[in-house]
Amino acid sequence: MWEWFINFLTWVLAGIQGVVGDWGLAVIILTVIIRLLLTPLMAHSTKSTARMQVMQPKLQEIQERYADDPERQAEELRKVYADMKFNPLGGCLPIFLQMPVFFGLFTVARQVPADASFYNILPSIAQSAQTVLDTSGIMAAAPYILFDILFGVLTFIPMIMNVSTQSEAQKSQTMIMGGVMALMMLWFGWGVPAAVLLYYVTSSIWQVIQQRVITKRVMDKAKAEAEAEAANRPIEVDVVRKEKKARPHKKN
Repeated sequence: MWEWFINFLTWVLAGIQGVVGDWGLAVIILTVIIRLLLTPLMAHSTKSTARMQVMQPKLQEIQERYADDPERQAEELRKVYADMKFNPLGGCLPIFLQMPVFFGLFTVARQVPADASFYNILPSIAQSAQTVLDTSGIMAAAPYILFDILFGVLTFIPMIMNVSTQSEAQKSQTMIMGGVMALMMLWFGWGVPAAVLLYYVTSSIWQVIQQRVITKRVMDKAKAEAEAEAANRPIEVDVVRKEKKARPHKKN
């Protein structure tokens, strides 16, 4: 099944290259097509996340009030999920469904022909920045190094786009994590074929645009709908706590 999927993506990539006449551009177009096809899944995931944020105070209230009664706590949480038409796995499922596609694209990008190029910018997208630097020198490797740096920067940007809504401690932690991830991606991108960098850079640019424009609009709309629904249909929670029985005193 996996081999069939890889062969299918390879066939699609070759078909796109036959139309546009350039392997690098074909990788970019295939990445954009895949991202477009996955946009509804991401929108669904975003809506699910927005609904969870609206529900969070109620969920925390239930967890606190039924801390000594796990069964009742689970029952009340299920009621909230049912009333708000929320699936706890709704935000995770789209991400899991995307993983095979992106791993497949990564595999296909590593299998482009040795003479595949990205116009005059990258003479061979089958080679890495490290290989070109070792064999042809710094001038020839400069475009490859630039794409590697761009990859690292585009890894960092999405992680810090929402720091304005975080506390100071969270901001500091996010910045550190973003910096570490960017350095890791720079190291990773240094040794992979440029076709993989083209795929990741295109995918990262899409993610930045999606997070900045599409995701924010979907999130705001989903939050407003969830808040209106919660206001029109308040959820009553029975908060009677089990009374703890006094322990009998031992007789002397």
